[in-house]
Amino acid sequence: MLFVGIDWSEAHHDVCVLDAAGRVQARRRILEGVQGIGELHALVAAHADEDEEVVVGLETDRGLLVEALLATDYQVYAINPLAVSRYRERHTVSRGKSDPGDAKVLADLVRTDRHIHRPLAIDSDQARAIKVLARDHKDLIWQRQRHANKLRNRLREYYPAALAAFGGELAHPDAVEVLARAPTPEQGCRLSTRQIVSALRRGGRRRRIEARALEIREALRTPQLQTSPALAEAYADTAKAAVAVISELNAQIQTLEERMTARFEAHPDAEIITSLPGLSSILGARVLGEFGDNPTRFAHAKGRKAYAGTAPITRASGRSKVVRRRIARNKRLADACQLWAFGAVNGSPGARHYYDRLRDQGASHNAALRSLANRLVGILHGCLNNRQVYNEEIAWPAAKRAAA
Repeated sequence: MLFVGIDWSEAHHDVCVLDAAGRVQARRRILEGVQGIGELHALVAAHADEDEEVVVGLETDRGLLVEALLATDYQVYAINPLAVSRYRERHTVSRGKSDPGDAKVLADLVRTDRHIHRPLAIDSDQARAIKVLARDHKDLIWQRQRHANKLRNRLREYYPAALAAFGGELAHPDAVEVLARAPTPEQGCRLSTRQIVSALRRGGRRRRIEARALEIREALRTPQLQTSPALAEAYADTAKAAVAVISELNAQIQTLEERMTARFEAHPDAEIITSLPGLSSILGARVLGEFGDNPTRFAHAKGRKAYAGTAPITRASGRSKVVRRRIARNKRLADACQLWAFGAVNGSPGARHYYDRLRDQGASHNAALRSLANRLVGILHGCLNNRQVYNEEIAWPAAKRAAA
């Protein structure tokens, strides 16, 4: 067997090759790209007869380098950087760190401890594409919220009537269209109902147009403290820039959402995933993208729950035993599961009964949602393993007995 550790970086990668006894056979720094992967294969071929004999450890599970490694018959392990950090401390107490040193640590880790790690499970191209779209879709939503927060801070300085009109929904098309037309208090006061109606229709509103226009007009005409005209104009310029950015983000979010939804609904697992209460196509795409669709990734429901971050952890020593929420987790997936649980409370009698029972026992709202999400992840695992859609009576037999 040959053990290869690769410390990945953007422009180059440090490689260390060990034999079965842990002796260093080669060290090399290779470049990113075709030339570098060719050098890596040549280095491995000089010390191994068959690709199946090569075990590779690195700290990332995606990228062109990983795809090139998986195209061979190498055994590839993607090790969590936190685990690598802890393993490093087994060999040195000085806390020294270097890229070549990390490459050796990774090679030694897969040589001695690969039995407690899983080989990298590759998802289908369809699932990986959904993951890319779902992550960027969420990133754009976060960016939009950051810009909306900045816009709110600006409006507080010179245009509080706009905050009264739109509250915390400054990224909503209603606010974007009206503020683009009237970025100053004076312009807001001069807006007629007909102009506001036109702006709302341009933003896509279809219901309560007249009533909403009257509400906005009254709010914009509310008496407020005034700043100097020059300062108000400067603030208005910054607000217009923020509104333009938010408007473009809204358009791009919508575009990505449509493409993500189309890809997700064409996936073989989509019917099963969206059959669970609380999972729409958007949230389902996020869940599928983060879990992946490789059936060998999670041997049992406990592993899926731990990866989702919904399963609690226990710290026990002597007479002390504390159960806490999991901190080290896939935060994107944990966020999606929390939203999933929140939606399931209103979409499933069994989920509602489970949530209410936890609340009656003294659990907080968030703690009850985490426990519910943990149960839902286990239910999803069973549905995917058995290739069957969600069944309320099978999922929540205790709730059925309680209702009877």
